Amino acid sequence: MRYQVGGSLHSDDPNYVVRQADEKLYTSLKGGDFCYVFNSRQMGKSSLLQRISHRLKSEGYKCVYLDVTQLGSEDTTSAQWYKGIIVSIFYGLNLAEHVNFKQWWDMQAGLSPVQKLHQFVEEVLLPNLNSDCEGDVQAKGIFIFIDEIDSLLSLNFPANDFFAWIRHCYNQQIHEPNFQRLGFTLFGVASPSDLIADKCRTPFNIGTAIELYGFRLHEASPLLNGLKEAISQPEVVLQEVIYWTGGQPFLTQKLCQLIIKTALKTSDRKIVLSPKTEAYWVEELVRSHIIQHWESQDEPEHFRTIRDRLLFNKQQAGRLLALYQQVLQAEEIEYRGMGGWGDAKRKDTSDSCHVCVSQSPVSTDDSREQTELLLSGLVEKHNGYLRIKNPIYRSIFNTEWVLKQIELFNILVVFAYSDR
Repeated sequence: MRYQVGGSLHSDDPNYVVRQADEKLYTSLKGGDFCYVFNSRQMGKSSLLQRISHRLKSEGYKCVYLDVTQLGSEDTTSAQWYKGIIVSIFYGLNLAEHVNFKQWWDMQAGLSPVQKLHQFVEEVLLPNLNSDCEGDVQAKGIFIFIDEIDSLLSLNFPANDFFAWIRHCYNQQIHEPNFQRLGFTLFGVASPSDLIADKCRTPFNIGTAIELYGFRLHEASPLLNGLKEAISQPEVVLQEVIYWTGGQPFLTQKLCQLIIKTALKTSDRKIVLSPKTEAYWVEELVRSHIIQHWESQDEPEHFRTIRDRLLFNKQQAGRLLALYQQVLQAEEIEYRGMGGWGDAKRKDTSDSCHVCVSQSPVSTDDSREQTELLLSGLVEKHNGYLRIKNPIYRSIFNTEWVLKQIELFNILVVFAYSDR
């Protein structure tokens, strides 16, 4: 059995972990809500998309997938971009058997790009939407899943009209019942304020945000199947895996796959641990194969993505590092004996460590710096405060790393001013 390290899981993959977000997205879409799933990279957004799309298709709905990165780049004009959406939907849903596209397109001359998109949905898409079931049966509805929505930020024209159009489609549901059969979900690494600042035109203030959290231990039972073949005490080992990764989907799958690979190198192709040694064994595996020399072992890329998200914007890197340093200082922990990351998430270590908090926890707010830090994936919201997602992140992006980056940042600032 193999675990999926990077990329999206197939809808029927035995390793898929069903989370609270699965049911919330499904019921929200069925209830007619506009939904958006905004989170850091490698949190399982694409796998969630595949799973929900498959489930809706099996119930007689049509689903279409649009990857914004494939629709255009910074050189693409608005006319080309909107036509790309229309063409993708038209051929993706096999509408050519109902409508001559060239003839219809020529009739739209003189309309703006977003008007053409609306005419397409109203005149072509909704009236000709048939189910995959036998017979000429109209589909229950259509859901348009738009992925990598943050790529809109690199276009050379504003996307305000596009989001305003989505909002208009939802407003039309009152006047045009056919629009009740149309739904949207956006996926990406962005915040609503990144994408559109005009609160009067945004659909986000009428939509439903789908929160994605790491795997909880009780949710992660599908991952046991592979561990049972590879190691003794798989339940305890999985608990230790979740402790170290905080349930972060990419890291959890990677660590489980690492256990499989380690087992295959043994003579019996299975690791037999003595009772009460599971925590120590998993920690050694994490430190030797993930944390130590992490830059050379970061394949597929994960930690470098987080690092680059923090540092790529030189104008805000200093503020992000300072904010993250505050979170670190609020979580300073000392173990008696072996070092570790004591946290309430690890019940079996709560009596063997004490917490030395050097300052108050960082309360959550809607500041630009906190939003960027959250989108990096390094921290998460918890009970109104920011906290580092897992012990692996805290070990890699530790105080020494932060101080080094701040020192380099200050040097760059000095050079920048000296050149003026």
